Amino acid sequence: MASESRGEQRTGLLNGFAAYGMWGLVPLFWPLLKPAGAMEILAHRMVWSLALVAVPLLVVRRWAWAGELLRQPRRLGLIAVAATVITVNWGVYIWAVNAGHVVEASLGYFINPLVTIAMGVLILKERLRPVQWVAVGIGFAAVVVLTVGYGRPPWISLSLAFSFATYGLVKKKVNLGGIESLAAETAVQFLPALGYLLWLTAHGGSTFTGGGAGHAALLAATGVVTALPLVCFGAAAIRVPLSTLGLLQYLAPVFQFLLGVLYFGEAMPPERWAGFALVWLALSLLTWDALRAARRAARTARALAGESAVSSRTMTTGTASTARKAQSLTSGAEPDPEAARP
Repeated sequence: MASESRGEQRTGLLNGFAAYGMWGLVPLFWPLLKPAGAMEILAHRMVWSLALVAVPLLVVRRWAWAGELLRQPRRLGLIAVAATVITVNWGVYIWAVNAGHVVEASLGYFINPLVTIAMGVLILKERLRPVQWVAVGIGFAAVVVLTVGYGRPPWISLSLAFSFATYGLVKKKVNLGGIESLAAETAVQFLPALGYLLWLTAHGGSTFTGGGAGHAALLAATGVVTALPLVCFGAAAIRVPLSTLGLLQYLAPVFQFLLGVLYFGEAMPPERWAGFALVWLALSLLTWDALRAARRAARTARALAGESAVSSRTMTTGTASTARKAQSLTSGAEPDPEAARP
């Protein structure tokens, strides 16, 4: 059993590395789709993603969730909101990468945990620990420093961070599985995306029909690029602790940042380094605090489990003693003095 558990954890870690690795390396893919513009790429991503996730769901006939969803207008509305904000997220990210803003895009996913925490306080009325308050404050200072460095607010980073944090918040309320959720969201996106692609084709602006078979295949592969990391993430999420996934999530923006600086050659003046350093400091504090909280929760759980086991043994002993005493009385024998002890 222990070896099976270790094997499951190893499989989960490999899937986690694969998921975040693919998300981290995806900036290498979007430039391959030029001369297609960001809107055309985004529309193809929506259309082909639905096609890719619908096929396996049809094969295994896993559609009961869809009927339940259609009978729940509130959840259906939340799916529409999720589809809208992830459309913004995907569109801004594709445009940013192809416009030469990979580093600023990576910053969006670095500050996303800070934005998520801030939204938890403002919307869900959650209470923060002191270290979390300090981390959020440092994150705000980082945004100020980067605003000075860029000469404008880092709107790409903020758009990506806030849209993805909102997406996460809505997904939490919808409470739908990863593949099912992607199918529902892309179903909402499908008709507008297909309509745009047909309009583009009618006006002679489609690169899918005029760019050759290789280019068309790459555009169709946007569905794979979207769905495959989600499948790997789903496999990791059920096999490894949440704290481990929380650490792995930083792989994607780290890879994106390194690609932006080392591969795409984007400039990093001192003030940008200073802003990123503040963000990394805030994330380090958050990670340390989360690990400390997880260890404390684990110790508490073990203590409660120990108390429960002792209580269970005591109850079992007491029940057995009572039974023996009753048997002695029934048979007319003198009760055993040892049997009366708790």
